[in-house]
Amino acid sequence: MQDAMTIETPILAGAPSPFCVPKGCYALTVTDVQHYTDTLFRFRVTRPQEFRFRSGEFVMIGLPNSDKPVFRAYSVASPSWDEELEFYSIKVPDGPLTEHLQKIQPGDTVIMRKKATGTLVNDALLPGKRVWMFATGTGLAPFASLVRDPETYDKFQTIVLVHGCRTVAELKYGEDLVAALKDDPLIGEMVDGKLLHYTTVTREDHPRQGRITDLITSGKLFEDLGLQPMGPEEDRAMICGSMAMLRDTKDLCLDHGMSEGANNKPGEFVVERAFVD
Repeated sequence: MQDAMTIETPILAGAPSPFCVPKGCYALTVTDVQHYTDTLFRFRVTRPQEFRFRSGEFVMIGLPNSDKPVFRAYSVASPSWDEELEFYSIKVPDGPLTEHLQKIQPGDTVIMRKKATGTLVNDALLPGKRVWMFATGTGLAPFASLVRDPETYDKFQTIVLVHGCRTVAELKYGEDLVAALKDDPLIGEMVDGKLLHYTTVTREDHPRQGRITDLITSGKLFEDLGLQPMGPEEDRAMICGSMAMLRDTKDLCLDHGMSEGANNKPGEFVVERAFVD
């Protein structure tokens, strides 16, 4: 059996062809790209008919631009029912992958390993009334998938999407996402009154300022939302962000009496560590 197959399509606009797709990978065509800031963009690609994943899981993404492509973990930002796959990415000028990935255009090709995995899934949480989704930066991506999935609204009475960024411009992907949900033909009616979107920034003026962990500790997060502080009886939490944010938010969940869960042992909160170098 061959380790790779040859595709007669350019990798990037203007790139030479053919190129090789490693064994165990899909070749996906870029259908849409949107840049939000100098450091953030999203892109959509075709979805193989046989590819299956649970909302909230991640995959390994790369570019077929060398004999040994660089792969990085990316949460699938689209829900499991979507006919395409969406990803939300940072731009790193000298990043082994994102230096090139940020230049993709519709018609270009990315490669994706065939297996999806991750802990930020509804199955890893015990039943509860309210779920907190704590995200910083592009850590919003798995929650972009989950808040577009009817299963999330079936499982929880209230979904609180908490997104912290450095600047106001970095909030736009999430703001556009939530605004569009109200008119979504599949879940629009489910979202109304159940999804709360709380944004905060740390480096600019904004109605809400401060780190998520500080807002939890001070109680301001709960006061602003008119909700009781988290507790293990009714609350569940999902956490995705920087290593420091993961550590500190996990500690706060533990302080609130919540236990960490996993795919093989559901709990009151889960943490995604795949994106921490």
